[in-house]
Amino acid sequence: NLRRNDIMLYIDYLGHTRNKQGRLNSPTTINRSINALRSLFKFLTITADNNHGEPYFERNVMLKINSLNDTQTLNYRAHVLESHMYTGKLKFEFLTFIDQDYINHCNKQAKIGFKQNKERDMAIAALILGTGIRVSECAGVDLSDLNLKDAVLDVTRKGGQKDSVPIAEWTLPYIKRYKGIRNERYHADSKQVAFFLTQWHGQTRRITTNAIEKMINKYSAAFGHPLTPHKLRHTVASELYEVTKDQVLVAQQLGQKGTSATDLYTHVDQKKQRAALNEISKKNHD
Repeated sequence: NLRRNDIMLYIDYLGHTRNKQGRLNSPTTINRSINALRSLFKFLTITADNNHGEPYFERNVMLKINSLNDTQTLNYRAHVLESHMYTGKLKFEFLTFIDQDYINHCNKQAKIGFKQNKERDMAIAALILGTGIRVSECAGVDLSDLNLKDAVLDVTRKGGQKDSVPIAEWTLPYIKRYKGIRNERYHADSKQVAFFLTQWHGQTRRITTNAIEKMINKYSAAFGHPLTPHKLRHTVASELYEVTKDQVLVAQQLGQKGTSATDLYTHVDQKKQRAALNEISKKNHD
């Protein structure tokens, strides 16, 4: 019985709601909610069926709802994105900062936890930067998923799909370093299949997605270049496209079904765009 007007009121509500940073939701953020509802209604009206072989209901109200216009161009979004990535030497400087300098930013109580988890945290950051996997996929990594000899990681993607992705070679020492101390440091037995572990009230368990997000936020803020784990994923995509100029390859590495999400990375580095303009100007003068 949901009406188009009900959905429009919800979209209006989202547009006047502030996020955790105190800012109003952007059109891009609101469109994510719209797209999620589209997927849900498509599932309920087309994909799934009940015990009688019929869809749960016939009417798809989301067919009447358009996405919001995003006034930001790809160039503008790419420019903003570039300032929130750890491309080039910056990713190595970030890991070195965690290894050597972060302890100076800790109070006495925080130092205990940092020393306990430093190798694990560096391995997590390196693995995301060396594969482009999502935070949830990183938290879900099991011991059996890692093939360090061939530098390949088996991943369970969104929707439960299995995938295998190459791991950047520079990442391997961080992973091996953590793996070497994993069992003793976290009191892991053979029942602990999760690769990245944590201890909570004396119990050993798999690290959560939320814990990884907080950890990356904490280190990156202290580093003076705050970002989210998702921006580490963007870093991989941008650098991979810069080297290959192959959107399909980037989409495969990120576990995306199409290349529409990778369009943004073709605009991150505007040097060639500027060089082409200068070349035009030069030819005109000649």
